[in-house]
Amino acid sequence: MGDGRVNKIKLFGVIAVALPILGASGCAAQKPYERDPQYAPVRPMSSPPSLANDGSIYQPGFAMSLFAGGNARQVGDILTVVLTENTNASKSASTKTKKDSSVDMADPTIFGQQATFRGNSVLNNSVAAARDFGGEGNSTQSNRLNGSISVSVVEVLHNGNLLVRGEKVLTLNQGTEFVKFYGMVRPADITSDNSVLSTKVADAQIIYGGEGAIADSNTQGWMSRIYNSKWWPF
Repeated sequence: MGDGRVNKIKLFGVIAVALPILGASGCAAQKPYERDPQYAPVRPMSSPPSLANDGSIYQPGFAMSLFAGGNARQVGDILTVVLTENTNASKSASTKTKKDSSVDMADPTIFGQQATFRGNSVLNNSVAAARDFGGEGNSTQSNRLNGSISVSVVEVLHNGNLLVRGEKVLTLNQGTEFVKFYGMVRPADITSDNSVLSTKVADAQIIYGGEGAIADSNTQGWMSRIYNSKWWPF
């Protein structure tokens, strides 16, 4: 019985050690990144039907411009967005208050004489109070994002502005990095090389993140998140 119990304890120990290893090896297998359908490109509109050539330069039914270059201007066209985001914010606050007060009470006079008891003062008293408060706070935040991403035109508005969106996925040996972009571009801001600065894109939404072993190593565990949450009372 003693040897059997010892063998069972050893078996449970091996299982307790093996399970975390198997779980870690299973988690180590990198799963493929799932692309976000909200940032998927839009196919160009179908070509108009062929019309008979009447010999004129302008052919009805075909969109063309004699002055427009190769810049994006239709649904499905490609546009390069140059990411030049740089933000800095700081805030400082300081408060200091101070208040002193005092009250002196003398013995009352009754019939021309001070009210005393056996020659000792009874009601003569003084009260003093002092309050002092000082508070100070500072906050500084800085963000920077540089790079480029090619997006596609998903809609052309009535005023000519272009709604663009796109996603770039870069898979490395230890994880995946992605950039998602959405915004409204004015054709006048598109340069001759078919690019636009991200600072000139209206209603811009830029998402940069990652998945994999490196991203997981930079993420706090669930217990650390509990201790650092605003609900932790200490």
